[in-house]
Amino acid sequence: MTASVELRVYAELNDFVYPEARYAAQLRPIRPHQTVKDIVEAAGIPHTEVDLMLVNGESVDFGHHPQPGDRLAAYPMFETLDIGPLTRVRPRPLRDPRFIVDVNLGGLARLMRLMGLDTRCDWAADDAALAATAAAEHRILLTRDHGLLKRRAVTHGVLVRSDRPFEQIVEVIRRLDLADRLAPFTRCLRCGGVVTEVAKQDIIDRLEPLTRHYYDTFRQCPDCGRIYWSGSHQRRLDDLVARIRTAITPA
Repeated sequence: MTASVELRVYAELNDFVYPEARYAAQLRPIRPHQTVKDIVEAAGIPHTEVDLMLVNGESVDFGHHPQPGDRLAAYPMFETLDIGPLTRVRPRPLRDPRFIVDVNLGGLARLMRLMGLDTRCDWAADDAALAATAAAEHRILLTRDHGLLKRRAVTHGVLVRSDRPFEQIVEVIRRLDLADRLAPFTRCLRCGGVVTEVAKQDIIDRLEPLTRHYYDTFRQCPDCGRIYWSGSHQRRLDDLVARIRTAITPA
């Protein structure tokens, strides 16, 4: 008879398992070399989505080797809840969160930059490069790809469930408790650099005639050189920021 452990997953982690195994205990086969991380990922759950593992009611880390007959419980991220002395299975939430998104979330990247969040998006990067950058730069990886979050190099990652950019930005802000970190219009929408005020005379040769005539206050990204001013598009962006703030506010 194959040795097994009992695994139960909670809350949104049920989205990753087969329908018949959701919200119920499931038996998972176990081999002597396997850790709780191996068992959780074999069940289809990216390790970056798990914040707390219990074995027979005791908190353990991902390197723990369960024994046949043990009862495992997996809980999702607790970004907004202090779970005190319990053993988190991943590093603590990043103190100053920075992000990297995969190429399928370009619209989300733009909205995150609009809200002042440090967000990188490399259109040419493959999965290995994304995972490596996330690890090297201590960035939280945002993706809709389950497999990408299972890569060993990824320690901080979030599976984005929504498929529309507006819903995605609301989901990420709520889930990671970022409301107090928002600083709209402080980052470049093109590359994510921090924009700073620039004297009109220093960029006047780059301005269109009407812009040069009607506007006097400008900001510029020192990384890519893009210039910003409060033109006719500003009202639309103001409205978008207001909509996002309203959507993330608890009812």
